Amino acid sequence: MSVSPHRIQQVLLDPLGFVRSVLSGFRANQGFLLAGAVAYYTLLSIVPLFALILVVLSQVIEPQRLLDITQGYLALVAPGKAPALMAQIEIFLVNWKLVGIVGLAVMLFFSSLAFTVLENAMSVIFHHRVTIRRRHFLISAVLPYFYMLLLTVGLLVVTVVSGGLDAMAKTGEPVFGFHWTLSGHGTTFMYIAGLLGEVLLLTSLYLVMPVGRLAWHHALAGGVTAALLWELTRHFLVWYFSTLSFVNVIYGTLATAVVILLSLEAAALILLLGAQVIASYERIGTTADDEGLRT
Repeated sequence: MSVSPHRIQQVLLDPLGFVRSVLSGFRANQGFLLAGAVAYYTLLSIVPLFALILVVLSQVIEPQRLLDITQGYLALVAPGKAPALMAQIEIFLVNWKLVGIVGLAVMLFFSSLAFTVLENAMSVIFHHRVTIRRRHFLISAVLPYFYMLLLTVGLLVVTVVSGGLDAMAKTGEPVFGFHWTLSGHGTTFMYIAGLLGEVLLLTSLYLVMPVGRLAWHHALAGGVTAALLWELTRHFLVWYFSTLSFVNVIYGTLATAVVILLSLEAAALILLLGAQVIASYERIGTTADDEGLRT
């Protein structure tokens, strides 16, 4: 597949044309339908995923500290509804021994569904890669569990670091000229750590999920853009659901699930739209370029 060496120039010369190509390709690839599928399976996966991670980490770290850190991460995914999710996770964390080995295996399967569906959605958007080279089914089977392990390690690192900050705050000794507390600099650190973790996770998704190799700087640009867009969208959703929304009136007891699903839908749209930007950029100057312009 011949690749044009002047992609950036072509985008700069006709930015509106590139935007139209992205939106046209996203519509042709049924982007909204794909985002809905990713959001739905993420809703099914999010509670068992974090519950299993906390069960593993609670064997070596204080459970309450894990719950506090996890709630901060869930606030990034489901703005305004993290406490409701945490309530279900806490119940499982207390009674996980009653589930049994079969139950844990089932939860492990459901935890992996979101990553599996996301990989399938990426294969639709990067269809020009799939037609050239297909991924071995064993790699696709292992990928979801790799990301589960990655999330576990990330949560462990953040918990340990926050514990260190808390210990330093109790001793009162300054570090790099600052007196660290979880209510001051520590809170800022947790937010920045969460944002960086979000960028790294999104970048890895763009780098690993599509078939074949993707330039790391393309994946990083997509990860940073998607993370910033989600931060803006997340704050808007918190404001909207707390001030203007009539979801509680309309859906009653189902409101929490509906709000979480809408938040996940917005996140999935941003994630897949970023992938479409990368895919459309890759096809500039190639024989597959016209496929992104079909209506």
